Amino acid sequence: MTQEKKQEFTLKISQANKTQLITILYEMVIEYLNDAIDEIGIGKKDEADKYIGYAQSCIDELIRSLNLSYELAKNLHAIYIFSKKELMVAGVNYSSHKIWRVVQNFKCLKEAYKEIEKYDTSSPMMGNTQKVYTGLTYGRHCLNEDLAMVCANRGYMA
Repeated sequence: MTQEKKQEFTLKISQANKTQLITILYEMVIEYLNDAIDEIGIGKKDEADKYIGYAQSCIDELIRSLNLSYELAKNLHAIYIFSKKELMVAGVNYSSHKIWRVVQNFKCLKEAYKEIEKYDTSSPMMGNTQKVYTGLTYGRHCLNEDLAMVCANRGYMA
């Protein structure tokens, strides 16, 4: 994952509510697994292992976020566990096909959560964050971001 992509995810996370955070985790899993597929394709197995590990860490976070008292959460739990098993096998065999199948599953889950996001009007999880305004402000052909309300005390409020 490029540094630019990491900054993009960081910005999204700072502005996201609970549902959007799940969607962002799905996007991160997909990004890491696509990177792993690319690394397997060029024969860099150590790098592929690293990206598979990052994706599994994101899936672990998704598992921890489940409330297993609901039937839907139990179904998602089964999907996440299946995905982790597939990634373990893919990491041993360097099977880009197994990774691709997991990517397809997470793309479907991401699309489902994108629909749910439309109905979640809750406020962002992080309060007291910088406001970011993006647009064609200073450059004619480049996209600029502007931060407002710069202060030392930002993020979660205790």
